[in-house]
Amino acid sequence: MFHTYLVKYGEIGIKGNNRHVFEDALAKQVRLKLAHISGEFEIRKERGRIYVECSGSWDEAETVDALQHVFGIVGICPVHTYELSNIEDMRRDIVSYVAEEHPDSDASFKVKARRVNKEFPLQSMEIDAELGEAILEAFPAMHVDVHHPDILFDLEIRDRIYVYSKVIPGPGGMPVGSNGSAMLCLSGGIDSPVAGWMIAKRGVKIDAVYFHAPPYTSDRAKQKVVDLAKAVAKYTGPIRLHVVNFTDIQLAIYDTCPHEELTIIMRRYMMRIAEHFAEKDGDLGIVTGESIGQVASQTMHSLITTNAAVTMPVYRPLIGFDKSEIVDIAKQIDTYETSILPYEDCCTIFVAKHPVTKPVLQVIERSEAKLKDVIDGLMETALRTTETFTVRP
Repeated sequence: MFHTYLVKYGEIGIKGNNRHVFEDALAKQVRLKLAHISGEFEIRKERGRIYVECSGSWDEAETVDALQHVFGIVGICPVHTYELSNIEDMRRDIVSYVAEEHPDSDASFKVKARRVNKEFPLQSMEIDAELGEAILEAFPAMHVDVHHPDILFDLEIRDRIYVYSKVIPGPGGMPVGSNGSAMLCLSGGIDSPVAGWMIAKRGVKIDAVYFHAPPYTSDRAKQKVVDLAKAVAKYTGPIRLHVVNFTDIQLAIYDTCPHEELTIIMRRYMMRIAEHFAEKDGDLGIVTGESIGQVASQTMHSLITTNAAVTMPVYRPLIGFDKSEIVDIAKQIDTYETSILPYEDCCTIFVAKHPVTKPVLQVIERSEAKLKDVIDGLMETALRTTETFTVRP
């Protein structure tokens, strides 16, 4: 039985002199993820590799699931280890490995050795030939295919012999926290949880802000957003969530401003509040789930007008995605079924029948000026009464 996983990474391997920084960040995320499951785990770095050594009462399925939620991992390989010895012992060990992992196989195969320990007397190609021969002698139904094998037997010659032939896919990306942090505008819809997942996949730690509008939105709508944050947190780790009571601001906009401009003006104040908490949390930008042209508030003209409300960069990972592509990712990360629950948030309650699709910034600013007597107090109250807590997976 194996007790070791080789954790394969992708982009980290091309980071040059800074690679060790990203390797350390990945090892940290692996350690944090495995700390919440049963078993004892030692994370070890060795010459371009990260190994997870398992002991105690550990569960294979639980361990693999945890690793599949760590950004930066592209492959998880269950590894058998053998003592470093002579080629005859290696022939015996590879036969033992095949008997345990592929006992009834009649597949094609290839042996690929990597001689990290240069003191080992045989070259990589000589090891390939010797072990391939041993497999053919022990398993005559199998055959060699060096170009398109069904099974690739990877061997690494280090202080020990590491053998693996299975690669379980990981989520890819970069380790969370290796590229700063950002504030996610999280709603109860399909798009924003996917946007948060995607920006986190690029190594960005996320905080989140949700705009609540009681009594027009229910506590169940709020819980829906918390549940979405929990689903995303399986990949990102704990998320600091700010729940803003937005009702009075929305009502003031509704009573004072032209109704066709409601959504744009509402979103501009949301962005201002998001920026406030982003600066407070030390974030480097704001993240939204917007996609060009998906709704009236997401046209190019609308996005320009929304951006003008803040000075902080606004990141939109879904900007060029079709809805069907966003839905596919939502299903993949287990947020879709929660997102489609029939609990509306404030973005869907106060919607104009005929929203402006090509807003002009100067016109919007003139409309906002009508709020000058009340908006500062309403904003101050919204910020002061915001509920902040940490959401964990």
